[in-house]
Order: sequence, then C-alpha cells, then structure tokens
Amino acid sequence: MTVVATDTVSRAAAAATLGERHWRAAAIALLSVRLIQGFIYWGGGSRRFIYDPEKLNPDAPTWMANRFQSAMPGALLGTDHVIAFLLHHFWLLYPAVILFSGAELIAGAALMAGLLTRLAALVSVGFSLVLMLMFGWQGGTCIDEWTMAACNLAMGATLMLAGGGAYSLDNVLLKRNPRLAERAWFRWLAGSLPLPLADTAFRNLGLAVLAAVLAFDIGTYSYYRGSVLTPYHGGPVSPSRHHFALSNGALLPDGGVKFHIYLDGGTPEAPAYIMKAELTGAENEPLETWNTETLSGLPDDSIHNDFAYNKFEAGPYGIVAEVGAAATITLPPKPKVHPPADGSTILRLTDVNGRSFSLKLADADENS
Repeated sequence: MTVVATDTVSRAAAAATLGERHWRAAAIALLSVRLIQGFIYWGGGSRRFIYDPEKLNPDAPTWMANRFQSAMPGALLGTDHVIAFLLHHFWLLYPAVILFSGAELIAGAALMAGLLTRLAALVSVGFSLVLMLMFGWQGGTCIDEWTMAACNLAMGATLMLAGGGAYSLDNVLLKRNPRLAERAWFRWLAGSLPLPLADTAFRNLGLAVLAAVLAFDIGTYSYYRGSVLTPYHGGPVSPSRHHFALSNGALLPDGGVKFHIYLDGGTPEAPAYIMKAELTGAENEPLETWNTETLSGLPDDSIHNDFAYNKFEAGPYGIVAEVGAAATITLPPKPKVHPPADGSTILRLTDVNGRSFSLKLADADENS
C-alpha cells in the first residue's frame, strides 16, 4: 500500500511539474502576440497624446472627429447613429475621444508589461469589436480595417484565455505575494496562472470563444465582401467609389433649387467633387445648368452642413466634400427657366469622374 501511494504521489507531482512546464512554454510562445497586440493599442494612444497631439485638437484638420465621421456611411449595428449623436454634442464627443485614446494607451501598455494581462486583453477585444463595427468596411483595394480588427480580435481572445505568464509584471506580483495564487480575481484578471477551471470547463470556454470569434470575423467579412457562401461583391457601401445620396429636393418659387446631399460612400483619403449641376425635364431636355465656375462661386450661406467637421464647401473645382459629409444646398435662381407644367423636373449632379446622381424635384409648397 505504501509503495502504491508513493507511486501515485510521484506521478501526480510529475504531472503537475509537466503542466507547469507546458504552461511556461505556451507563455513564452505567446510573447510576440502579447507585445505586438499591446504595441498596436499603445501606439494608437501615444500618437494622439505624445507624437501627434493635433489629432486631439478640435481645430486641426486631423482632429479625430473627422475620422469618426468618415466611418458613418458603412458603420454597422447602429453605430452610425451613435457617431452622429456624438458629432452633434461636442460636450460628449471630446471626452469620448479622450477616454477612448487614454484607454488604448493604458491597455496597450498593460499588455506589453504583462500587468493584469487578461483584463487588458479583454479591453483590446472590446476595442476590436467597436473598430470593426465602425471602420471595418473601409479599404480601397482590400478591407484593410477589417483585416486589422479581425486579427486583433483573435489575438486578444487568445491572450484573454492563455494570459501572458512569461516576463510579465503579473509574475513579479505573484513572486512577491504568493498568496495571490489563491485569489480568484487575480487568476481571472492577471496572466501568471491558468484560469481556475477544470480541464473540461476550460475546453468549453475556449471553444465558445473560438465560435464567437469565427462568427463575428467571418460574418462581417461575408457582409462586407461575400466570398464565403456567396460570390465576391463590393459591399453595401463602396470604400473606393464616391457616392452621393440626394433627398428633399425642391424647385423654389424664385427658380432656385434646394436639396439635401450626403456623401455616403468612397475613400476618406481623397475628397469628392461635384463639377456640374443641371435641371432637365421628363424627356431629358435641358432647362438650366450650373457649371463648375458657378458652383465654385456659391456663397457660404448657400451650403448648410449637418456636421461641423467633414463638410460640403465651394472649392476651386466646384463643390468639394469629404466622406460622411451631409448638407442642405441651395443653388441660385437662373433667369428664363421654365419648369415643365407637370412638375417632372430632375436635378442631375455630375462628379469629377463623370458619374451622375439624379433627384426628382418637388415644388417648394409640396416639399414644405
């Protein structure tokens, strides 16, 4: 009996030693994942606070609000409405930008240092989800923002499960206070030790996390580009071709034209230009034209922007706008314009690439 008991204890001790060795090996193997995941988010925060503080300056062209507004056309699950609400309420917008940037900086530094590694990894997972929903549709040649968010989500989920027990401040804390190993909060939030779960429970948690990551990443990829169960497509919002959505058009009593316009597609890396506006009848007979020179000379009070950041403006080549811009524009009256009696007047805008966007106009009384 003594021999059997001793042998059982020896095997248990060997298994424990082997388990610790395997855990240590996995932690070392994950070092590059932990450090780069941390650097990505630390880099995002440090650029705004240290290296390029103009991004946090509301008066600078690189102010973060412009970036958020450019994401609105393709943002998912109502995040476009959240962005619009923030853009209309600066007292919420500015603190949100500061808090978001500060959280990126802190979470990234914590991951690189290995301090409360699992908690920092969970925060990075949250960042990946939010950034995917807001910016995942963007990328002219491929969905660049989706690729980054998808990889960061998988990296964060892995670190959340495995921790980061090699070369970390979590290990330093545990070495100085071994009793932390008995604290549930430390096991769940730090990264020095395995999660306090039985093997079966840990496996089930790992498979559930895997399923969630796969569903989110592959589901958003399919929505943005297809190529999973359907053929490849350009996405519900094009990240490369500018598109203007026109609405609420009216032919005014004095012969002017008023309409709402929203640049709801295209790359934020380049502005869009409207070079010509024209009125036509039902048979496409020309009624009047506002050429590039006329559009370039529109007075400021002819353009009322919905937001204070990305805007529609009169420029040297007509009307210029950045992605996400929305405005109500009034074109000046033209003499000798005789709209059709049946009210079938069409406004057609032509952009710099020759694409046209049309809207049927209502009479001013009808649109009021």
